[in-house]
This record gives sequence, C-alpha cells and structure tokens, in this order.
Amino acid sequence: MEMERMNTDTSGEEEEKENNERNSRVCISCDKIHESISKWMLPENARGTYLERANCIPPPLFIISISIAELAVFIYYAVWKPQKQWITLDTGVWNSPFIYRPDKREEAWRFISYMLVHAGIQHILGNLFLQLILGIPLEMVHKGHRVSLVYLAGVIGGSLACSVCDPLQALVGASGGVYALIGGYFMNVLVNFKEMIPLFGVFRLLLIGIIVGTDMGFALYRRFIAPVNGPQVSFVAHIAGGLAGMSIGYVIFSCFDKNFIKDPRFWISIVAYLVFLVFAVFFNIFLSPAN
Repeated sequence: MEMERMNTDTSGEEEEKENNERNSRVCISCDKIHESISKWMLPENARGTYLERANCIPPPLFIISISIAELAVFIYYAVWKPQKQWITLDTGVWNSPFIYRPDKREEAWRFISYMLVHAGIQHILGNLFLQLILGIPLEMVHKGHRVSLVYLAGVIGGSLACSVCDPLQALVGASGGVYALIGGYFMNVLVNFKEMIPLFGVFRLLLIGIIVGTDMGFALYRRFIAPVNGPQVSFVAHIAGGLAGMSIGYVIFSCFDKNFIKDPRFWISIVAYLVFLVFAVFFNIFLSPAN
C-alpha cells in the first residue's frame, strides 16, 4: 500500500512538473511575441507598461471576426450564389442588400454593411492581408474596443464621403476601415519617429507608402481607366478612411496607457467627425445629385 501511495505521489509530482514546464514555455513564447509587437506598435517610453500587463486574453476577436464575416460574404457571392465575383462586380452582387448604392441610400445600414462585399478576389485578399497584418497587433496592444472604434469610424466616414464627393457611384469593400487603421498607425510612427527606432521608422514609413500607393493606384485604375465590365466602384472611402485614422485613430492609439475619453484631442476629433457626419446627412437629404 505504501509503495502504491509513493508511486502515485511521484507520478502526480511529475505531471505537475511537466505542466509547469509547458506553461513556462508558452509564457516565454508569448513574451517574445509581445516584445516584438511592442517594438513595432509603441514608442519606447510606453513599452515597459505594455509588457508588464501584456497577455493573450482576450485574443484579437474583433479583427478576426470581421475578417471571417467579409470572407464568408465573398464566398457566398463568388462560389455558392454564384456570381462573377472573382474578378469584378456582377449584377447579383449589385442587388445585394449589403452594397452601398446611391439609389438605396434610405436603407441606412448600407453605409456600414458595404464593407462586407468586395469587388473581386484581389480586392478582398488585399484588404484581408492589410487588416490582419496590422489589425491583430494593434488589437493586442490597444484591445478590441479601441480598434473597432477606429475601424468603424473609417467605414462610416468612407461611405459618407463617397455619398458627398462621388455621389453617383456605388461602394464596396472594407478599405475605409483598413485605411483608418493604417492612418492611425502612420501618424503614431510619424509623431514618435525618434522613439520607435529611426531605422525601423524609415522602413515602416516606406512600407506604408508602398502599400498605400499600390492600392490607391489600383483603385484609381479600376475607377477611371479599366474597361467597364460591371458597375463602377468609388475610391473615395480610401481617402476618407485614412483621414479618420489620422485624426480619431491617432488620438486613440497614442493614448495607450491613458483613458482616451479624458484626452481633449479625442473630443476635438469627435466633434469634427460629427460636424462632417451632420453635413453629409444634410447633403444626402437635400442636395445630392442622386436624388
């Protein structure tokens, strides 16, 4: 009996030791990930605070969930429906209840839901790549409520700007939200350039410039030069989303260790955003050529 008890105790101790070793390996891996993310996302004076409280719970649920939803809608129209969605918009997608259309502006949800529909395989792959590669580390640092606020500000700002500046064109894709994340990150790199390792800072700014330049070039080509095989899509959401990110996104992402609601810059940018929103709604009701 005593031998059995000793064997049981020994095996229990070994299991506990293995579990502790496994947990420590996981913790070391997480610590390395967080350390790398902090160098890319934060100025030097904020990294210590982040690393002290960094954890993988909750995971970046918002950006992953929104990406899955966009991919699911694309698959529905491209494969299950099916439509000619692999290359460009088709009539079935044009009739989708998600797409923003100037003649359907009274259906207010379209000003947000358009982000779920994309104009071809290259469109959705580009947006998914950008929002995952940038959104996941941003959400790990700033958490989902901050990232979702910036993302949705870009989405709504993009559709409203399109309705004002390009009022006769449709709008699809998550570019407004993606560019809001890029704009917020760009401003933080620019303002904290010296503290974010200058060589990395130059590389980051060049990388952002190449990505934005390529994507904007493709959007302009698709809007003005490419042969029209289907309904045309506006590119204005890219610009409006970037501006939303460079204002609201910059303020929220720069308040890493503070409550952004107490930052006067946040309220200034929110008031400016609301003024634009009220003007856009007034324009759509009374002045839009789409009326």
